[in-house]
Amino acid sequence: MIKRFILLVVCFTLVFAVFLPQEIGVAANGTVTIAESTVNIRNGPGLSYQLVKQVKKGEKFTIIKEKDDWIQIQLSTAKTGWVANWVITKSSNGTTTSSSSNSKNMSATANTNQLRVRSGPGTSFRITGYLNKGQAVSVLDENENWLKISASFGEGWVAREFMDLKSNSTNSKEDNNNNNNKSIDKGIVTDTLNIRDEPSTKGSIIGKLSKGTTVSIYSKKSNWLEIKYSGQSAWVSSEFVQIGTQSLPSKTTGIIGKVTASSLSVRDGSSLNSKIIGSVSKGQEFAILDEVNNWIQIEYKSGKTGWAAGWYFNKDKEKSSQIAKDSKVTILHNGTNIRKDPTVQSTVLQRVNEGESFHIISVENDWYEIKLSNDSNGYIAGWLVTTNGTGPGIDKQGAEGYLKYKTIVIDPGHGGVDNGATGSSGTLEKELTLRTAQLLSDKLKAAGANVFLTRSNDSYLPLPSRVRLASIHQADAFLSLHYDSNLDRSVRGMTGYYYHSYQKKLAEYVYNSTNSLTKLKSRGVRSGDYHVVRENQRQAVLMELGYLSNSAEEMTLTSGQFQENAATGIYNGLARYFKEN
Repeated sequence: MIKRFILLVVCFTLVFAVFLPQEIGVAANGTVTIAESTVNIRNGPGLSYQLVKQVKKGEKFTIIKEKDDWIQIQLSTAKTGWVANWVITKSSNGTTTSSSSNSKNMSATANTNQLRVRSGPGTSFRITGYLNKGQAVSVLDENENWLKISASFGEGWVAREFMDLKSNSTNSKEDNNNNNNKSIDKGIVTDTLNIRDEPSTKGSIIGKLSKGTTVSIYSKKSNWLEIKYSGQSAWVSSEFVQIGTQSLPSKTTGIIGKVTASSLSVRDGSSLNSKIIGSVSKGQEFAILDEVNNWIQIEYKSGKTGWAAGWYFNKDKEKSSQIAKDSKVTILHNGTNIRKDPTVQSTVLQRVNEGESFHIISVENDWYEIKLSNDSNGYIAGWLVTTNGTGPGIDKQGAEGYLKYKTIVIDPGHGGVDNGATGSSGTLEKELTLRTAQLLSDKLKAAGANVFLTRSNDSYLPLPSRVRLASIHQADAFLSLHYDSNLDRSVRGMTGYYYHSYQKKLAEYVYNSTNSLTKLKSRGVRSGDYHVVRENQRQAVLMELGYLSNSAEEMTLTSGQFQENAATGIYNGLARYFKEN
């Protein structure tokens, strides 16, 4: 009787195991957390599959497996579904994964002096600091041309060619001790500032900080402040650090104020109850930075700002253009346009190259009026130059300011079983479009844009699904990137396409900027009957970035310099479009 019972139990167990849902037997590879307010779960890895459920932000599910840009998750004991990887955050053993995880085990050392660290991967991003030869930093992320690093002045990007990469196996005990130190205050750098290895002008200069950089202060010694630089203790002069985190004004009101009182107090706030922090004398002139309730803000001495009673100043607008007369601009890019008037629609007077300098005549909005070599005047956009001298700087967030919070969908053409065009030397279009898209994505993310790629690897996505992503994310712009081919191998050049009339303006901005920077033969902007622009209800453009079928052009298109210029050109074109529309 007992043997029969055991035999029945064994048989029942075997039969039950056969009919168990197969997914339960799959080992979990981690969890996903829904990152959007409402997300569709489908019965297959693609937008064309049937909807099986909607889930809410914050819900967590176990991962079963992954396929291309999709993840299969366990919805319940007997039910599974697929979710797109761009609407979730993924964790493994309780730790959120990052696309740059490989880079986090890397460090790099600068191989040149005065290496500029920028806020994003491109020379148009503002400078946030400098590295000197031999200085080591941690690497947070990377692409083929730029490294994202962590330094004492925060995170930033440096040109990859000027850095030597190495792998980190362990963290030093000294670094761990430094991480445990607590800062006693914060400050803002008021001018380009040397970082030294000891609190004395005799100390060796180990780096530089740029104006506007926020630093954590760990101790004070006489006129010196201790900061952390590349994980080590370092020192800067307190004379050039404004204690506190209130940002320094980036530009003036364009008005000069002349003091009329014999002696006038400068205060830390715009009222008589505010603390006196300095004084100015009759006849002194200051650029007015701000004005609140009859009080004006001035820079009463280098790097120090304060408030004074406005009724003790005579104001003169006519002198505002004199502020920048002793200052120069230096061009950042080859082929930069000098225009007749301060607008991108104005006539181009001439083109200038990286490194050329010009005296500033005046400032108008975010443009500099400059003196040209033939003694005529022209205008240059503030985001295309750096300045020196004592003139007012334009807040060269330029591009960054107009892209922040914009939603951009980038569509790297083809993928998976669809190779697209094949170059005369074997270059696959699907690989080149993804390469360009990833460089562009890094720039846009650094500017604060919300970026979505229709594919982030070698996977196939139907055209309707690509368009649907623009609608799902309510994209401010949709960019489809392609490379062209023709049986006539002599054909070359770049072409921009739109379908609906409301898309034409975006196409023109993106195309003109990209073509100007890459200097390919211009084939212009045209109406094109392409699915991703024709069926797209959002602002959309399809860019054919050159001909792979032309062997000479193929060599150009696959070069790192072209890829950087193409991504930068598209980035700048988007910024100008949002700025002026």
